[in-house]
Amino acid sequence: MPVTVTDLLAKSQLGMRLLTSGARADRPLSWVHVSEMSDPAPFLEGGELLLTTGLALRDDQPAGPYVRRLVGAGVAALGFGTGLGNDAVVPQLVQAAEEAGLPLLEVPRGTPFIAISRAVSAALAADEYAAVARTASVQQDLMRAALAPGGTAPLVARLARSIGGWVLLLDPVGTALDAAPASAARRAGVLQEELDRLRGMRAPASAALSGREETVLIQSLGTSTRTRGFLVVGRPGTMPPSERHVVNAAALTLTLRMEQSRGLDSAMAALRAALLRLLLAGEDRTVATVVDELGQQLPAEPLLVLAVLGTSEQRAAAVDVAADAGAHTRAPMFSAELDDTLVLLTSAATPLASELRVLPARVHGAAVGASRPVRWSELAGGVRQARQAAEHARGRSADVVSFDDLAAPGLSAVLDPAATRAFADSLLAPLVAADRAGAGDLVHSLRVWLGHHGQWEPAAAQLGIHRHTLRKRVQRAGEMLGRDLDEPGVRAELWIALHLPQGD
Repeated sequence: MPVTVTDLLAKSQLGMRLLTSGARADRPLSWVHVSEMSDPAPFLEGGELLLTTGLALRDDQPAGPYVRRLVGAGVAALGFGTGLGNDAVVPQLVQAAEEAGLPLLEVPRGTPFIAISRAVSAALAADEYAAVARTASVQQDLMRAALAPGGTAPLVARLARSIGGWVLLLDPVGTALDAAPASAARRAGVLQEELDRLRGMRAPASAALSGREETVLIQSLGTSTRTRGFLVVGRPGTMPPSERHVVNAAALTLTLRMEQSRGLDSAMAALRAALLRLLLAGEDRTVATVVDELGQQLPAEPLLVLAVLGTSEQRAAAVDVAADAGAHTRAPMFSAELDDTLVLLTSAATPLASELRVLPARVHGAAVGASRPVRWSELAGGVRQARQAAEHARGRSADVVSFDDLAAPGLSAVLDPAATRAFADSLLAPLVAADRAGAGDLVHSLRVWLGHHGQWEPAAAQLGIHRHTLRKRVQRAGEMLGRDLDEPGVRAELWIALHLPQGD
């Protein structure tokens, strides 16, 4: 137990006496510090027992400001040594300490300050040793609990008793596997945002949620790109370092246990990738038989194909989030990796198709694209559509981008604004220079002529000039550009250059 003022008062050899009645004497002491400065606050960290002989209170200096500075610095108690300049504790100091709620101790001349320092130091060392011994003992208990029959439940229960709080073990999608006490399982739902954040990071990763009444620690379990679960612990107040060590030991033990399935997971991922390639080759009936043997089912036509782009951690997190959505809707889904792309297949006619649209929100940084509804015979095209949509979503959208969305905003949406502006400036530079020199309204004439599909009469009428004048301008523009304006590709390039989006 931490050493307190009450503990020091119980040591009769020190002969100290408490002079304040309303102050707490059970606050833990972090150290003993001696100072005769009028303001020792800058040199204190809080929790100290400050010892003084009262030199700072001589020359009629008021005690109130001195005490308030100590309280502001977090001093746990003040010890006043008598017999060295002051035969008794200064009365105004007693009054100020009483008003501020600061424990004030009288230290008799026969008690050297070093004796108090040694007593506190010995108590702190004993407390630290006890904490280390307790941590080691708890870690051994956790290891035995992990190896005991009954899965992870004994370990979770032992950890909860150790920290004096509650413990929750979650699977990768955030479903409770074990909880101690059982009521802790209800907390899983409110942790979803933090779980999503940690799921997209390489395990192990952790988060701390500290409030006035409770501290909650969350740690992802795993040693690779795939998060294998989460350990969540909570207890009233703060979490002491010794208990954090215990939590870390429990997380390590659980990780070692969960990593035993890593080889099986890798083999299953390779199998799924191979099955996806067979599906792309048109072997859906063959794959359906294999998937059925695995206790699963391929989705029914028409299919919705989703492509997820991102880091390996983000793709692994997307698998878990998708599996969670599939569990809620009970709709068949197939997932596999294909060339650094996660491919998700589900039926376009099930609620799961809508549920999967939460992927970008729950897997931060991942880009998700969706295909049009396709049949199994069109799967290769569906994967290509989903991948193109996902590429378009990179850094541009926080939602699932559908393949049909790509054409809606027109060609300008897929053009890089800076590159398009540079292309237009370079292409049209001769015409712009000529217009500035007063040689003719070439740029505007060319824009109007292209707008009328190269028809001379309506273009000239809009410009208010004769068609022969327009012919000369267009002919001169082609010569200056060095391009044949009768070529469709040249006209398309000029159209883009002459019709930049507003603001570019």
